[in-house]
Amino acid sequence: MRWLVHVIFIIFYLLVTFFGLGPVLFADGVVQERIYTALIVFAIYGVLTYFYLKFIRMKK
Repeated sequence: MRWLVHVIFIIFYLLVTFFGLGPVLFADGVVQERIYTALIVFAIYGVLTYFYLKFIRMKK
């Protein structure tokens, strides 16, 4: 069961990286738009990391 949660979080991280950092790196918009997108992506990474660490500590 524990390995399944690890796999799910890995998939979430990969999806956020693909759909979040892709537009930040390859967008042809204004710099301000790229910065806002990057901040949102980093916030999503923070939330994912928080829940992942919370799950890891809960199981010990």
